[in-house]
Amino acid sequence: MKTLDKPTLVILAAGMGSRYGGLKQMDTFTPEGDTIIDFSLFDAIQAGFGKVVFIIRKTFENDFKTLFNKKLAGKIAIEYVFQELENVPEKYRNPERVKPWGTGHALLMTKDVIKENFAIINADDFYSRQAFVAIAEQLRNTDKNSYDFSMVAYSLKNTVSDNGYVSRGECTVDDKGFLTDVTERVRIEKIDGALKSEDDNGKMLPIDENTIVSMNFWGFTPKCFEFGDALFLDFLEKTKENLKAEFYLPTIVNKMLASKKASVKVLESDSKWFGVTYSDDKEKAQIEINKLKENGVYPTKLWN
Repeated sequence: MKTLDKPTLVILAAGMGSRYGGLKQMDTFTPEGDTIIDFSLFDAIQAGFGKVVFIIRKTFENDFKTLFNKKLAGKIAIEYVFQELENVPEKYRNPERVKPWGTGHALLMTKDVIKENFAIINADDFYSRQAFVAIAEQLRNTDKNSYDFSMVAYSLKNTVSDNGYVSRGECTVDDKGFLTDVTERVRIEKIDGALKSEDDNGKMLPIDENTIVSMNFWGFTPKCFEFGDALFLDFLEKTKENLKAEFYLPTIVNKMLASKKASVKVLESDSKWFGVTYSDDKEKAQIEINKLKENGVYPTKLWN
């Protein structure tokens, strides 16, 4: 069964940018004042998304609305949800904790405003127009009452930074193009010209540059929320003494896959990622964006 609803785009934008040195989701990269989010929004609107949901911190709210509401007026519906330290049961709140519980926790903040199929992305990653077109088509052709999920995957070599380590979801894909497992690799780094990944014991081991990885570009139906709540409560109970524990989106995805109810279709992209994990990444991102505008992929002024 097909859904005629326009899909929604969810943007993970509650991070504090500790490695970047500031709120990279609101940093500008062009003389026209474009953020990286602007390009994702532009591509999503072109691909047929009908609503955007920003997941932010309450302290960012006024800045975000000032930055995006006027640009997007009349082009796409907008919702804001908040990921805060108090968004957990009271017994798990700890005044010593300084940041929320990561991308899986962020996803759960959207369940009251999403009733249609949706894609979820990072605020600080440039994914390419082709990726948005591919996942929008997939979402439009997916029954929103099904457990048929999807993701856009990238080749690891196209997603690393020259300026330090990155986190990626290492994907195992079967011969029919479906995800069987995703493992969160919190430290992948180019060392002496070779890519290496940190294992559970803190040892850096070689990793194939052609490894298929997730960049947190997932396509879900509302059924995904069935898996998240109970899993998050179990996670909180097991990690209540760990003030830095994070609940990652791949944790929810693996639970979905383990249930045997859900599947995740892998849509591979050969696009070269760029983003801003570190402040030194900014110059490269600016160069890449300038090339795209010069080549007519984007207009000089995105929002007229």
